[in-house]
Amino acid sequence: MARIKGAMMTRKRRNKILGMAKGYWGSKSRHYKMANQAVMKSLRYAYVGRKQRKRDFRQLWIARISAGCKLNGINYSQFMHGLKLAGIQMNRKMLSETAINDPAAFTALVEKAKASLK
Repeated sequence: MARIKGAMMTRKRRNKILGMAKGYWGSKSRHYKMANQAVMKSLRYAYVGRKQRKRDFRQLWIARISAGCKLNGINYSQFMHGLKLAGIQMNRKMLSETAINDPAAFTALVEKAKASLK
């Protein structure tokens, strides 16, 4: 019985990696072994980056809300606690958008939060 070497699948797998390494500098885009290492590392960075992006956006939203709160004479933690006591369920993304685009509405939210704290 003849031995099947599987050259087609091997070539396909290697070309897939080399395609992903397209645009990398020097040998990393031409030699399979170096391209494979570079692609594996970049995929790890991409995975970590997707997690970091969520952290970064939350941090940005909190900074924007905090800035809006300071303009209205309250700090961030008291504002969020006041909203919770008032029963207002609004996520940080929407609160930051409100603070930037509609300061009057944000001021009204701050007043409700202050009233519920007393």
